[in-house]
Amino acid sequence: MNAVPAAEIHLGGLGFGRGAHLLVQRALAGLPPGGRLAVSGRDPALPVHLPAWCRSRGHRVEWPDPADRSELVAVVVRGTADDDRWFGAERAGPALPTALSSRPPPRWGLGARGALLEAGGPEARFDLDERDLVWADVAPKLYAQAAARQWDPESEVPWDDAFTLPADVEAAVVQVMTYLVENEQAALVVPARFVGRIHPHFREVTQLLAVQMADEARHMEVFSRRALLRGAELGTSSAGGRQSLFTLVAESDFALASFLLSVLGEGSFVDLLSFLERNAPDPVTRRICWLAMQDERRHVVFGMAHLEHQATVDPRLRDRLRAAIHRRHDALIDTAGLNADVFDALVVLAAGSWRPDDVSAGFQRVQELQHAMDQGRQRRLVRLGFRPDEAAELSALHTRNFM
Repeated sequence: MNAVPAAEIHLGGLGFGRGAHLLVQRALAGLPPGGRLAVSGRDPALPVHLPAWCRSRGHRVEWPDPADRSELVAVVVRGTADDDRWFGAERAGPALPTALSSRPPPRWGLGARGALLEAGGPEARFDLDERDLVWADVAPKLYAQAAARQWDPESEVPWDDAFTLPADVEAAVVQVMTYLVENEQAALVVPARFVGRIHPHFREVTQLLAVQMADEARHMEVFSRRALLRGAELGTSSAGGRQSLFTLVAESDFALASFLLSVLGEGSFVDLLSFLERNAPDPVTRRICWLAMQDERRHVVFGMAHLEHQATVDPRLRDRLRAAIHRRHDALIDTAGLNADVFDALVVLAAGSWRPDDVSAGFQRVQELQHAMDQGRQRRLVRLGFRPDEAAELSALHTRNFM
């Protein structure tokens, strides 16, 4: 034998088939390269399994004097491989950076940011693999907020509260809920199309979009449930409304889809939910609109933050956004716009009664809603760098279907 081992470990009857390698690996982690570890144990297969394991990890084995009648199996001389990293050894392998890369290479694949990257493996291709294509500095904070504010429809909504509405008012609620479900279906499908295209290196963005999809799924649930709460069938679905929503789903560019959906559509949707919360004729409708509005505001914040970031690195972004608005307007120019049944239902809810003066006031409130939507779109467009006069022109081209 050479020098006296610096450490020793007693495995008792534990063999490598039941986890002995973990104890040996942990003991070696406390030694420098060249450090010596005496290993003893009673498992009869240790003289075979220990050297085989050491060879696979780059360690050397020294055998004891055959006259030694103790349980000493061998002395392991620690190599320079990095396989003991679990237990605090110095990390010697090629580690993925913990900081964001501007463009992670395909060989990183699904490797976790900051992990040690073993050589080999597939080169996964993600076409949204540039930081500036998907990132917003607020994404990690928004994800944490979104995860903390998930709500349970069963406990957060007063489904059992007693209320009775006139049949025509209930029909108006059902029609609006039907319209909301369709919009939320589109708002779920759009991010779903992009999640699998974003490089996992930008995990906070994919996490945030995943929670956003969960939000939309929950909204679809509560709006559908409210529509059917009193046994009615769903309202009408207009061809123009479906065509308007399909233009969102068909957009294949992430920035443009975020712009059309979150900045323009969901921004207007927030105003609509606020309107419905104020004019709801029953506690269930009021509560679900308020809860959904909180989620939608977060979606708009990310869409704006992402595009504001991209505007700093892409001087052509505003040209692309402008073209997307015109392209969508041209595609929908022959459609009827907002479902007339939905517009009338909003007037009924805002009126609160069938007295002519109240209907007139309800109609005026819906007009004010549309004006508020327009003003909000203009403000967001100005934030993205458009001149106020151009922002007004572009907002006026937005679909009459609100979303």
